[in-house]
Amino acid sequence: MRPRSLALVAALAVLPLSAVSLGVTAAQAAPAPNAAAPRVSLPNTVTPAVARSEKKGDVPAEQQLSVAVSLKLRDTAELDRFLAAIATPGAPEFGTHLTPQQFTDRFGPTQAAVDQVRGYLTAQGLTVSAVSDNRQVVDAHGTAEQIAKAFGTHESAYLDPQQQRTFFANDAAASVPADLAGVVQGISGLNNHTVRTTRNVKPSTPAAPNAVTAAPSGFGPSQYDGAYNLNKTGADGTGVSVALWEFDGYSSTNLKTYDSQYGLTGPAVSTVSVDGANYDSSPGEGQGEVELDSEIVRGVAPKATQLVYEAPNSDQGEIDMAAKIVADNRVSVISISWGSCEPDTTASSMTAVDNSFKQAAAQGISIFSASGDDGSRDCTRSTSGSSVKAVDFPASSPHQTGVGGTNLKVSGSAYSSESAWSTAGGGVSTVFAKPSWQTGTGVSGTMRTVPDVSSNADPASGFAIYTAGGWQVYGGTSAAAPLWSGYAAQFNQKAKAAGQPVLGEASPRLYAVANGSGYGTTFHDVTTGKNQDFSTKAGYDQVTGWGSPIADALDAALLGGTTTPPTGGCTAAQLIGNGGFETGTAAPWTASTGVVDNASGEAAHAGSWKAWLDGYGSAHTDTLAQTVSIPAGCKATLSFWVHVDTAESGSTAYDKLTVQAGSTTLATLSNANAATGFVQKSFDLSAFAGQTVSVKFTGTEDASLMTSFVIDDAALSVS
Repeated sequence: MRPRSLALVAALAVLPLSAVSLGVTAAQAAPAPNAAAPRVSLPNTVTPAVARSEKKGDVPAEQQLSVAVSLKLRDTAELDRFLAAIATPGAPEFGTHLTPQQFTDRFGPTQAAVDQVRGYLTAQGLTVSAVSDNRQVVDAHGTAEQIAKAFGTHESAYLDPQQQRTFFANDAAASVPADLAGVVQGISGLNNHTVRTTRNVKPSTPAAPNAVTAAPSGFGPSQYDGAYNLNKTGADGTGVSVALWEFDGYSSTNLKTYDSQYGLTGPAVSTVSVDGANYDSSPGEGQGEVELDSEIVRGVAPKATQLVYEAPNSDQGEIDMAAKIVADNRVSVISISWGSCEPDTTASSMTAVDNSFKQAAAQGISIFSASGDDGSRDCTRSTSGSSVKAVDFPASSPHQTGVGGTNLKVSGSAYSSESAWSTAGGGVSTVFAKPSWQTGTGVSGTMRTVPDVSSNADPASGFAIYTAGGWQVYGGTSAAAPLWSGYAAQFNQKAKAAGQPVLGEASPRLYAVANGSGYGTTFHDVTTGKNQDFSTKAGYDQVTGWGSPIADALDAALLGGTTTPPTGGCTAAQLIGNGGFETGTAAPWTASTGVVDNASGEAAHAGSWKAWLDGYGSAHTDTLAQTVSIPAGCKATLSFWVHVDTAESGSTAYDKLTVQAGSTTLATLSNANAATGFVQKSFDLSAFAGQTVSVKFTGTEDASLMTSFVIDDAALSVS
């Protein structure tokens, strides 16, 4: 056995992004892919609009294009388990959210994968312009000819007959060399067809369509806060930050006018640019959307800090914004009021965004998305048209909370009644399977259904919003999403004060409350009204979800639901994270450099990775440790497989492996235990029930003759 060596990891430079433009030339032959190795096609990388559009020519070979290469997450089965555990009150990991670095180390693409993708793109003549901090997205740009060669496709110009606009797109699925297929999730930016549209609606009457007035009409904060008991929670968002997900800008003057009108004070709104976008000096048609979002959040949680993330309105812009928000980790709530219908959105782009939403959930960030304003026919204003049953993305993602719409009636500032808004978005996803938490009365099928919850959205019962230099009345699910986001800001303030976890991924916890005996006191169950294809009913429905909030009672249910089970009760679980080390990184273990390893010098018990302590043939100490919380009332068993390989001889213990639980030594192995193959070791840790304990392996090697201690497939099972 040869002694081991330590390896260093190179640092990654981050470069700025570039812009994109489009021209058209006569048809030309598609360039051959610039790769000798076998290639693998990437599914769902062609916009569905290509099949319904007329090809007009080729994008000029020298035209500059920008793409986002999305990388796959690792250990997704463990990630799914972890997300369920942290959102389940009473589970050992409930509320144990990760930092961005911890998520990336444990589940994100490896630095080696990023370097591999970067190397390939550079070899094709492309310029790598940025790598997201969470390593999930590599942005690059180059000519259309270089893009086509790199991804084995061809860029053409098309006319969309439904929308009467031109766009560029790849004619066929993108592909990558086979050695990249294991790390690349998809390619976005190969088309510019899909744009995100607002989910707001203004009332239109023959007398005064979209009227701008000098004085406000429509609901103000006292009415919507009063109707949903948001004024009875005792919270105002102090200490909480909310991200607004935007593709346009705003006027600070308009926001200040709204605050002044209603006597609201709070931190100044600030802008965070994504990919160089900043629309605030000259907002476009989406200005009313941005100001609606900000003003509703202010009305519910006036003391919350608002960060307006502004991105280019494109697949790449949306992907980069999602990655930046979670990597920045500056907020605990995200409000989304822009979307696109699923059938007309490239599925690989949706997957890339959803991967960042998974990271948001792991970090304890709540996301609320408007469900759309075209009922169960979300493509009405898109390429597929009104004949297609469809839902809106991101509201269809299973890692955020989709918010539908109602018509609210009040008596003064008190709740009177509610019915479904007839064009509130809702229906069945064709992309995402039904998540495990989506259960209860009215929930059926195998695919994700939308929405999850709802609140006022009908423009006939709309909100007073100050925009474009005057007061207007706005509705749409764009108003419902920020209202729920404001509620989450309130809740997070209260949770912190109570020493409890933030709301985090909201849907699993909201469904748990809705499925409990207190449903009728925590939600207004909306049972009248319908959209085109679905009707309201008792319990859950695909128009209003579980209904609108009774905020103070919902707070009490959520805060009361975060207690651990009583002593004597135990939910069977396995507590060690990354016990087989197959993520390729140590996290959530802490380990000496080089311990988590896939080198061929020592085999793993299973898979490719293991923890290899010592083996240097010189004085050396390696450690491997992980802290776990063992629930009270549980029987706990630590097990692991160990292989000892040595160049020593005889029965004298020169090199040692110590196994500890806290300060208790469970076993000491040495070179004298060397044997062929792995042996399983097990230890009863039931004495640590109700405690947090560090499981630690320490390998100590003397100055001559190596001994390797190889650990794999560790588990701490409770029952």
